[in-house]
Amino acid sequence: MKLDGRRESSHVEDRRGMSTKSKAGLGIGGTLIVVVLALLFGGNPSQVLQQVAGTGSQVVTENSNREFTAEEQELATFASQIFAGTEDVWTSIFRQMGRTYEPPTLVLYSGAVSSGCGNATSESGPFYCSADQKVYIDLDFFMTMKQTLGADGDFAYAYVIAHEVGHHVQYLLGTLNQAHQQMAQSNEKLSNQISVRLELQADFYAGVWAYNDNKMFGSLEEGDIQEALDAASKIGDDYLQKKARGYSVPESFNHGTSAQRYKWLKKGLTTGDIRNGDTFSPAYASL
Repeated sequence: MKLDGRRESSHVEDRRGMSTKSKAGLGIGGTLIVVVLALLFGGNPSQVLQQVAGTGSQVVTENSNREFTAEEQELATFASQIFAGTEDVWTSIFRQMGRTYEPPTLVLYSGAVSSGCGNATSESGPFYCSADQKVYIDLDFFMTMKQTLGADGDFAYAYVIAHEVGHHVQYLLGTLNQAHQQMAQSNEKLSNQISVRLELQADFYAGVWAYNDNKMFGSLEEGDIQEALDAASKIGDDYLQKKARGYSVPESFNHGTSAQRYKWLKKGLTTGDIRNGDTFSPAYASL
């Protein structure tokens, strides 16, 4: 991506210099185990985090005076610039809809973090918490993408951030809360299907952002789009479950298959129009 001269977001909390420890309750260690099991066996990490929030665990944050490498600082700058790009794009799109975009906050952390949705570790991956309207990410996740999934490249990383911002867009439009209410009233199978619809729409919104960011700033370079599409295909539920245990259980999918994630991200990338992102009306089998 071409980001030279691009501004950084002012809505960033850098907590990487903090040491986070757990006290009482389930704690960070327990959260790590539960979330990893959820990822491997088809659970929904965001729901796990909400459950953990009610366990009474507390997080104590202390200044560790950690020094960061040039590479780590470069990634932090990159994330801030991408986040600023999402602010510019979604502010413009919301204005066209006669609405006001209220940007979320990007929280950079190391190892573990306390959020409005509970305590989390880096193993839970990037996530959006509607309770505090913040996107949380441990930048080491990008190394995990590269080493564990073989998904690499700056635009692949940008897609991850833009996907989580997509959940914030859903929150502002009322889609997220409505879907969560429906999930709470549904059986596990239907709840998972609603979750898939949410995730695919967030993928679509990530594509919409990229289309419009490129239109505004000429940010995309040759190979960038393929990087993101490749990343989408490697974080599908079927791909991850087969990688973890050799087979997949479709009834447990809550983020969508590789083909579905590829399809909806590409649709956003090629149309750039938020009106084409309805993942809730089509029959589930046709997503």
